[in-house]
Amino acid sequence: MIYLDNAATTMIKPQPVIDAVVAAMTSMGNASRGAHGSALQASRTVYDARCKLAKLFGCKSPDHVIFTCNSTESLNIAITGAIPAGSHVISTDLEHNSVLRPLYRLEEEQGVKLSFVPADKQGNIDYADFEKLITPETSAIVCTHASNLLGTKLDLVRIGQIAKAHNLLLIVDASQTAGAANIDIEAMNIDILCFTGHKGLMGPQGTGGLCVRDGLTLRPFKVGGSGIQSYNKHQPVEFPSCLEAGTLNGHGIAGLSAALDYLEEVTVEAIEAKEHALMMRFYEGVSKIEGVTVYGDFTQPRTAIVTLNIRDYDSSMVSDALSEDYGIATRAGAHCAPRLHQALGTTAQGAIRFSISWFNTEEEIDEAIRAVAELAVEE
Repeated sequence: MIYLDNAATTMIKPQPVIDAVVAAMTSMGNASRGAHGSALQASRTVYDARCKLAKLFGCKSPDHVIFTCNSTESLNIAITGAIPAGSHVISTDLEHNSVLRPLYRLEEEQGVKLSFVPADKQGNIDYADFEKLITPETSAIVCTHASNLLGTKLDLVRIGQIAKAHNLLLIVDASQTAGAANIDIEAMNIDILCFTGHKGLMGPQGTGGLCVRDGLTLRPFKVGGSGIQSYNKHQPVEFPSCLEAGTLNGHGIAGLSAALDYLEEVTVEAIEAKEHALMMRFYEGVSKIEGVTVYGDFTQPRTAIVTLNIRDYDSSMVSDALSEDYGIATRAGAHCAPRLHQALGTTAQGAIRFSISWFNTEEEIDEAIRAVAELAVEE
């Protein structure tokens, strides 16, 4: 199989990640729940992973790296924990439902007002629109770093400067960029960075987290066991325990820690450069094919995603044909990005997303171009 669905999850993992999970399954106890060897090993593994993530993202305090199951949980913690009831929030048309649905729930249940920076038919936004939408009630900007549908990257330095100038929180969804693009929380003025472990970070599914700026407090999304202060009726207020109720996915975090070692060895810069080159090779091949419509602006910074349609064919049928007839895995449909599909005019047809990883090859890209060309031939 040629796997080109890496924006959903990186199915191919570095071997050390697999080895670390297997080893943890037979040796790791419960972090912060005991003083015996296996529990202490788990605690050390978790702490080491916090330090590696803090280094990767430029987070000053490793204890402000909070582990979750995925970026959806991270975004729910950030959005519900940091945004005051009755305030105003600015987001964009590029967002995934992991941002949109928590915001819509705050709108319905807590009277939060929402504004969205519109995207044009290429998925670009006008950064001046952020300034135009700010009101005295605005408390936060919540946005993606890169669209999961088109790969379009937002300029977080620019958005961070706007947020800082108006004393607004900046909450960022880095699901598509963590591990695949450089992120510097301090330089980008990010208050809360939300990430998942199973995509660009190349870790196991069931891992993710958020990095919280020093001095910022969040209402706990869930409360329960923490391994400390067991006689306290309330969740501990110290980081990271205040946001980590319950047993962590220690086995997954062990794999994520190994993935972070791998990323440090090969470097994010090398990964981004290779993925971009493969993405442009595919784009240049398919964009010349008659009957193929490619979406997005390829002159702007982006992640390694190419999204297209073939004639007026249903996107799911094309994706099925790619899988069944050519052994190529893609993602079709709405991609949990309803507002951007509306902007593109693709709500009825959907679209086929090809997303590339460090482990793909030029030969695989050329085979995918050939498959698209054959499917585009009019019968």
